[in-house]
Amino acid sequence: MDHDANVSHLMSGELGNWLDEQAGMREAAKEKAASRWTISAMIALPILAFLWFGPSWDTGLKFIITGAAAVGGGIWGYMPIGEAKRSIKIGINAAIARELGLNYEHDVEPGAEFELAKTYNLLPSYSRSSFEDHWFGTLEGHGFSLYEAHLEVQKGSGKNRRWVTVFRGAIIRMEFGRNFYSTTLLQRAGKTKKWFGLGGRKERASFDGHELAYVDHVHPDFEDVFEVYSDDAVESRVLVHPTYIEHLIGIERAFDGDAVRALFKQGEVIVAVESGNLFESGHIDAAGDEERVAQSSQQFGSLTKLALAINQTARGA
Repeated sequence: MDHDANVSHLMSGELGNWLDEQAGMREAAKEKAASRWTISAMIALPILAFLWFGPSWDTGLKFIITGAAAVGGGIWGYMPIGEAKRSIKIGINAAIARELGLNYEHDVEPGAEFELAKTYNLLPSYSRSSFEDHWFGTLEGHGFSLYEAHLEVQKGSGKNRRWVTVFRGAIIRMEFGRNFYSTTLLQRAGKTKKWFGLGGRKERASFDGHELAYVDHVHPDFEDVFEVYSDDAVESRVLVHPTYIEHLIGIERAFDGDAVRALFKQGEVIVAVESGNLFESGHIDAAGDEERVAQSSQQFGSLTKLALAINQTARGA
């Protein structure tokens, strides 16, 4: 089954017609933004001129006020454009989802799958999080949910304090293609080491009191990329089947580097993929709409193929 939407069909039909109807909205947003920036300049320039050339003020304070005025005016002016881009993005992504028999919503609250991903170290520690782009429904007979997570930590101090991204990618939850009762963790090779990362691989690892043991796999390419821990070695070899490993590795390489890790638990597979910022199909200009539709469709198709590669159904078991 092809999980990329038919872009030509979308653009020649309902979505293309809807995008044509948004031309007025896009132009109105541009005009409103330009008007706001003009108003901001008319208000700020005389005040800043007085600040810089009037009575003596502390130079540091002058820079702070000037920067705040520029940022504030810029944000206020950009708001109509941001709202227009969000509206276009929702319209495009929702149309792609309908074409694939799924649902889409921009805003999402993370569920139990996110908590499990944190517990079993599929995700790094973080201080701030945001979520968007929720695709959900039934995929090849399995309950399915996918959304983006952006996780950040704060680094530095004083003027050098900044937010740094530690994870930006997709969180996928899918009902598995066969019953199972164990917990199996598919993670990056070298993730679990003893002696504070200086020794070899741990033979056992504990996650919030749940102990899993390392499971050998005979495929050398697999062990260069992944490690498997489970509370049922026999069942884990069924879930992470060696005859399908080469296909999984091939798809995994498309995401570059430390991309994919997965958890098999409670009859579901949860996948975390460091895929970057995806599905940004909204733009203030109509030129390139078709390319952006195609890009979002391809991104979603790649992620669903990856999830299905891990799922038992994908190998006909």
